[in-house]
Amino acid sequence: MTRSDDAFETRFDLALAAAREAGRKTLEFFRGDDLGMELKADNSPVTVADRQAELLLRERIGNLFPDDGIVGEEYGQQQGSTGYRWILDPIDGTKSFVSGVPLYGTLVGVEYEGRSVIGVIDIPALGECVYAAAGRGCWYLQGTEPARQTRVSETQRLGQGLLVTTQIDSFAVRNARDAFESLQRQAAITRTWGDCYGYLLVVTGRAVAMVDPLMNIWDAAALQPVLEEAGGTFTDWQGEPTIHSGEGVATNGAVLQEVLQATRLCPRLPENPAD
Repeated sequence: MTRSDDAFETRFDLALAAAREAGRKTLEFFRGDDLGMELKADNSPVTVADRQAELLLRERIGNLFPDDGIVGEEYGQQQGSTGYRWILDPIDGTKSFVSGVPLYGTLVGVEYEGRSVIGVIDIPALGECVYAAAGRGCWYLQGTEPARQTRVSETQRLGQGLLVTTQIDSFAVRNARDAFESLQRQAAITRTWGDCYGYLLVVTGRAVAMVDPLMNIWDAAALQPVLEEAGGTFTDWQGEPTIHSGEGVATNGAVLQEVLQATRLCPRLPENPAD
């Protein structure tokens, strides 16, 4: 199937606009008294904000591209026939969201024939956003300032930079605590400012690496385009550039091999049935 440049640009514009609109929707509930929080089967929280934001995204996509595929964290899969698939996480970092911590975001990724080609990370409570499409560069928005192109850090060694992750005990879930401890020893600074905000820190040059032991496809799809277009890398723990392995390593490129020396010692995860 041949990709139409006009159709691609329209999807790129829609991904940014819809992600930012959905992010604003979450702010209507952020630090509110009635989040309607429930626990899903995996004990992860979900709120009315998650559900409303994803429904908004699906409506915007359906209005313009009703034949595209969609997969989202809250409402499952919709099959498509165009070669495009939208991959949605309305609130990445729901635990931060329900705790009133602004380090959560809305993620919109778009695959074309199995390759993630468009990505948006919107952090609505901080007014920060990065977005990218294959061959178009990576762009950073902060508040009302004009968009500017962004690049990863030029720091050459992990020992000179910031390493971020999400939740340390998730390494133990996959018997990878040794990998975390190795990375922490090497890094100049280690912090758990994770979920999608950690990846935004790598994209904008503030961190040199972000490592996730466990991910779903909706956690990963938006990340690969923004990192690669900013000059960085997004791979699995073996170094393969993919969103389908259930884990993630984001780097500025220069420190990738240092990180992989720790993560490659861990066994691969089984395939994710939700992918």
